[in-house]
Amino acid sequence: MRTKLLSAVIFAMLFAFAATAMAEPIVIKFSHVVAVDTPKGQAAEYFKKLAEERTKGAVTIQVYPNSQLYKDKEEMEALQLGSVDMLAPSLAKFAPLGVKEFEVFDLPYIFDGYEDLHKITTGPVGKKLLGMLEVKGIQGLAYWDNGFKVMSANKALKTPADFKGLKMRIQSSKILDAQMRALGAIPQVMAFSEVYQALQTGVVDGTENPPSNLYTQKMHEVQKYVTFSNHGYLGYAVIVNKKFWAGLPADIRTQLEGAMVDATVYANSIAKQKNEEDLASVKASGKSEIIMLSDEERAAWKAALVKVHTEMADRIGADLIQEVYTATGFKKIKNTKNLGRI
Repeated sequence: MRTKLLSAVIFAMLFAFAATAMAEPIVIKFSHVVAVDTPKGQAAEYFKKLAEERTKGAVTIQVYPNSQLYKDKEEMEALQLGSVDMLAPSLAKFAPLGVKEFEVFDLPYIFDGYEDLHKITTGPVGKKLLGMLEVKGIQGLAYWDNGFKVMSANKALKTPADFKGLKMRIQSSKILDAQMRALGAIPQVMAFSEVYQALQTGVVDGTENPPSNLYTQKMHEVQKYVTFSNHGYLGYAVIVNKKFWAGLPADIRTQLEGAMVDATVYANSIAKQKNEEDLASVKASGKSEIIMLSDEERAAWKAALVKVHTEMADRIGADLIQEVYTATGFKKIKNTKNLGRI
């Protein structure tokens, strides 16, 4: 009798232990470097909401914004080491990883707007680029928009000549380096979290950002002029540690993939609106003067910058640039020797 009772107690304890273990949620650490109220920040929170709802609590998404865990120079290594599970780095971050092809997104004036851009990010070219990350232990899930960039400085930037000698902060990207040099500026690579103080103290003279980053990081408070140039695109790839992702239960992974699809639609739908609102907020603040380029001034910017396409063709891949041209209708050309000529 005692043996049966003891067995029953042990069984009950084991069952309770197993039930408790099963109830422990899968924790996914999602790190990013921008504020919560940016398009990326809002999209990360929306993905968290969808993922936790659809898995009925089987997954907990812990979102760490504003470089709380890692600065943008550190986060990719942290992902590969498994110290963090999910990131949404800007597309310029993949070249240091050895996938230079992603720098095609950094080429100035390669996209005329969101319609052209989405032909790439939702099409075969975008899918092919994400596939290149797998050999690095990274699984690409989606592209999230931020928006098209403006230039800011303590000097009015209306023509390419106005950039001469200015120290301009950039992300670590050979394309952005070439872009600033084409304008006569001196590019300065710097972590995003350090930019405000660098602008405030004069370590750098200016920078480029979508309006949402400019406004939420309060950079407009230390920049007298903002030029509405829309010269380049800033977007993100949502990525996960491949081994971690593959190790998830199949049903959980399917639910998370569905949540990511819907979060991506949400992210891209709010990006344009958010940037328009934040540019209006910059203007309303009275701290920065907004410069709108005339058609002639914009043409001069484009003429100065589009040559970067040709200069960087060997680095990115002339064939890849041609694929983007073909998909977007940028220019119908018969051979890659004509890249960048307009």
